Amino acid sequence: METTLRGVGVSHGVAIGEVRHMGTAVLEPPAKQIAADEAEREQGRARQAVEAVSADLMARGHLAGGEAQHVLEAQAMIATDPELMSDVDRRIVVGSTAERAVYDAFASYRDLLAGAGEYMAGRVADLDDVRNRIVARLLGVPMPGVPDSDEPYVLIARDLAPADTALLDPALVLGFVTEEGGPTSHSAILARALGVPAIVALPGAGEIAEGTVIAVDGSTGDLFVEPTAEKRAELEAAAAERKAALAASSGPGATSDGHKVPLLANVGGPADVPAAVEAGAEGVGLFRTEFLFLDDSKKAPSEEKQIESYRKVLEAFPEGRVVVRVLDAGADKPLDFLTPADEPNPALGVRGLRSLLDHPDVLRTQLTALAKAAEGLPVYLEVMAPMVADRIDAKAFADACREAGLRAKFGAMVEIPSAALRARSILQEVEFLSLGTNDLAQYAFAADRQVGAVSRLQDPWQPALLDLIAMSAEAAKAEGKSCGVCGEAASDPLLACVLTGLGVTSLSMGSASIPYVRATLAKYTLAQCERAAAAARAADSAEEARVAAQAVLSGE
Repeated sequence: METTLRGVGVSHGVAIGEVRHMGTAVLEPPAKQIAADEAEREQGRARQAVEAVSADLMARGHLAGGEAQHVLEAQAMIATDPELMSDVDRRIVVGSTAERAVYDAFASYRDLLAGAGEYMAGRVADLDDVRNRIVARLLGVPMPGVPDSDEPYVLIARDLAPADTALLDPALVLGFVTEEGGPTSHSAILARALGVPAIVALPGAGEIAEGTVIAVDGSTGDLFVEPTAEKRAELEAAAAERKAALAASSGPGATSDGHKVPLLANVGGPADVPAAVEAGAEGVGLFRTEFLFLDDSKKAPSEEKQIESYRKVLEAFPEGRVVVRVLDAGADKPLDFLTPADEPNPALGVRGLRSLLDHPDVLRTQLTALAKAAEGLPVYLEVMAPMVADRIDAKAFADACREAGLRAKFGAMVEIPSAALRARSILQEVEFLSLGTNDLAQYAFAADRQVGAVSRLQDPWQPALLDLIAMSAEAAKAEGKSCGVCGEAASDPLLACVLTGLGVTSLSMGSASIPYVRATLAKYTLAQCERAAAAARAADSAEEARVAAQAVLSGE
C-alpha cells in the first residue's frame, strides 16, 4: 500500500529503487584498564591510527575532487586536532586503552560543544565519523559504510558522513535519504555536487524495510513507499519533462519576457570551475576562499599561493562577473591563527569580517593577492565581506579594500537580520549586497542551520525570511545598486522565480542546479514571478508559501 513521507528535498531529481540501509557496527570499546607500563605503547597505537585515518580522508578527498575535497580535508583536520590528541594521551596515562581513550575524548568534545551551544555541534556526523574510523582501526573491525550491491538502489541512513557521500557511485546509488541532517549539511551540499536526488531530515526513514521499493523526489522532499504503478509513471513523466526542458534551455538566465537574471555559480576553488563552465554559469556569485585557508589551520597561505588560486578562477570567466567572499572563518570553520579558542558561542561571536578586522594583516594580504590576481584580466571582480552587521562594518571593509589598492566593486553579505533592516545605510558604503540565505535564516529564527530537528525553520520558503530578502532588494533598488542571492535558496527553481519577483538581481548556486533554474525561469514572465512572490509573502508558513507560489505560476 502506497504511503507518503515528507522530509527536506536537497538535490533535484527522482530516484525509484529498492532500499538498502547503511551498514552499522558497534564501535564502543570496552572500558578496560591497562598497566602503567603499557601507556606509551597505547599512545603510539592511538597516534598511528589517527595519522592513518587522516591520510585516508585526504586520499578520499583527492579522489573525489571539487567541493568534496575541501570537506574531507577539513574532516582530516578534526582527526589530528592537537587538543583532542592531548586529551587522548591524558586518558591513556590514567589507564584507558587507546580505543577507549579516543572514544571518550571525542564524546567529551561532542558534549562540550553541544552544551556550549556551539555552531560546530551541527557537524555531528563529521565528528562521529572521524571517531568511528579511528576506533574501528584500533579494534581491527570493518567500518560501517555503503552496502555492497550489484544492482542500483536507494540508500537510507541515519546520517551520511562526508567520506561516505563523496565517493558514492551514482551508477549504483540512485538517491539517498537520511533521518537527520539539514538542507545545508555537508551531505546535502555533496549530494547536489554529485547530482544525486536526496532527502534529509526525514524521521522514521530508517524503519523502512530492506528491499522495499521507494520513490524519492529530491525536488519536493516527498518519499513514496511502495508507489503504485500510476505514481511511478507520474514521477517518471515529470522527470522526463524536466530532462527535456533542461536539454532545451541554454544561454543567459532570463524570464520568458526577457528580464535578465544572471545565473552564477558557487565555487570553493579552481577544482569547481569546470562544472560551473559546463553548466553555463555566467560567472561566479560566491567564491568561498576559506577552503584555501583550511589547508593549514596554523597559518594563513602565502600571498603567492593565494594569487595562484584566485587567478585560476578569474581566468575561467573572461568578461564574466566573479564575486569573491573574503575569508569567512570562525564557527564551523575555526582557524588556530585567527579564531578565539574560548568563545562560549562562536556562531554569535568573532567570526567572518569581525575576525579579519581583528587581524588586519590577514585581510590586507588577501585583498592585495586579489588585486594582483586580477591584473590584466578582462574580468569583473567584485569582493564582499561576510557577517556585516551595520554601516560601521561596511565602511571598515570598504576602507580596507581601498587601502589595498583593489580595483573592484566592494559589497556586503546580508546574513544578519540587522543588515537587512539597515540595508540602505550599508549601501552608502558599498556597491552591492549578496544574501547568504543559509545564515540569514539561522539568525532570523535562532535555528542552527546544521540541526535537522529545526529544519522547519531553516526552510528558505519561510515568509519572514522572504520579507528580509524583499527588504534588502527594495533597498538596493532605491539606491540604484544590485542585490543577489548566493545561499541555497537560489538552487530551488520555483523559489528562484519568487526571488526574482522579490527584486533580486542575480542568483548564485551549486553548478548542478543552474540548468534547472534556467529552464524554470524561462517559463514565466517577470509579472508572474512578482505575483508568486506576493502570494508567498502573504502566507503563514513555508509550506503554504510554496503552495501559494506554485498555484500562481500554474495559473490556478
